[in-house]
Amino acid sequence: MLLITAGCKKELDFEYHDVDSPLVIEAVLSQSGPTVRITHTTPMDEPMDLTPVTAASAMLTDLTDGSTRILNLNEDGAFVDDIPGIAGHKYQMAVTVEGKTFLSACNMKGETEIVDMMFQWIKMPYDYVAVLQVSFKELPDDADNCYWVRLLRNGQPYKWSVVDRQAAVSGIINFVAMTSRKDIDEEDEKDLLLDNDTVTALVIPIDRRMADYLTALERDSNGPAMWDGGFCLGYFLAAPIAEKSIIYHPDELTEYK
Repeated sequence: MLLITAGCKKELDFEYHDVDSPLVIEAVLSQSGPTVRITHTTPMDEPMDLTPVTAASAMLTDLTDGSTRILNLNEDGAFVDDIPGIAGHKYQMAVTVEGKTFLSACNMKGETEIVDMMFQWIKMPYDYVAVLQVSFKELPDDADNCYWVRLLRNGQPYKWSVVDRQAAVSGIINFVAMTSRKDIDEEDEKDLLLDNDTVTALVIPIDRRMADYLTALERDSNGPAMWDGGFCLGYFLAAPIAEKSIIYHPDELTEYK
């Protein structure tokens, strides 16, 4: 009976073509001000469509002092303002689109500082691999702190990861990422680095809820809902962004000891 059952299979026909594409609201409040981008998800069998949704409105409220700002639509299809967030204040973002209002609140984090970036070769069984280390300061006195480390390759998304504050040693957190192997003919495009490529690190302090959301994305699993008011994807993040860049020169790298 077990052998017969194991040999059975059933095809599942998911009608994803008939499901409306959910909204994606990505809102960030940094030291440069707020930015809100609204899009829809793209069906699996269609080309990537990043056309922004502009028939919408966005309003930022400082729940600490009661002030409100209406964001303006810019030429890139994002809703923006130039008033920076204030560390320690709590903010609420309200986005109205397609007849629904979505709300999300977040406490503004303090700013970290990237103190060093460096590449080194590390010997792996298959080849040498360039390892990038990004060292940044831990924010004090906040047990809820995590950090979203994003890497850009020539200005385009490259890699990212979530780092817990428990990784700190003497107030410094060292984030390490495997990048390109020495034999570039054998490297995948997603990891490949070429001589003179610019790698930029963005370090953003986040709370545990945002860390759980990002970890769920990384693992293709369910995460916390970041917006109230209906179903949508995306997040609202209030935090300064620390930034530092390095030029990749493989001929100048030393081996990690």
